[in-house]
Amino acid sequence: MEYETSADGRADLYEQLARIGKVVVHPKRIELLELLCQAERSVEALAAATGLKLSTASAHLQVMRQGRLVETRREGARVYYRAAGEEVCRFVTALGDLGRARLAEVDQIMRAIGAGSDSAERVTRAELLERARSGAVVVLDVRPAEEYAAGHIPGALSLPLEHLEARLGELDPGLEVVAYCRGPLCLLAPEAVATLRSRGLQARCLEDGLPEWRQAGLPVAAGTGTPSGGPGNARETRQGRPR
Repeated sequence: MEYETSADGRADLYEQLARIGKVVVHPKRIELLELLCQAERSVEALAAATGLKLSTASAHLQVMRQGRLVETRREGARVYYRAAGEEVCRFVTALGDLGRARLAEVDQIMRAIGAGSDSAERVTRAELLERARSGAVVVLDVRPAEEYAAGHIPGALSLPLEHLEARLGELDPGLEVVAYCRGPLCLLAPEAVATLRSRGLQARCLEDGLPEWRQAGLPVAAGTGTPSGGPGNARETRQGRPR
């Protein structure tokens, strides 16, 4: 590819970068990307999770595929989508961070729905690692089971929010619970913490979620096993390496 001037090349460069902007111009596409950074999903599952019609979800996913942010695989007649790479998930995380830093409305909405920074005391990753290794906490993954199976903090117990009330008896009342979900914009963990505290348990949220944990270079396990213990003590298949 040749250009008469460097300005022509820069114009084409920015045009290519704008392809990504065209993907995130629609709020439902951002939601779809956030879900795909948790786990691979079929079009049908994505439509159900986002409240979209199947045809509408498929149309959004096609735009995202054209922007090279998602990839697909086919299993029989069903098509599965996944984030095209970890850099895509870092982009989604950065977009959320930018929104919280620059848009006052984001913070106002988070506070209104109970996901604000003051709605539930947050635990840092470093603190969680230290306390979990000493057996002082129970780490709770309150995302849907398929997201847990795709990747989770080693040693975390899978307890989706919708099953929390029915399975409270599985938790040791003498240990503090640290719950996590999809990230700082996710409401699942704050809701879980509110429920646990209302039942008299000590509970806090992780400062962010599984994507940020992975991006920090900390170990991630895959599979459906839920061994006891905290990060660093799991028997599941590991991904990544600790820092």
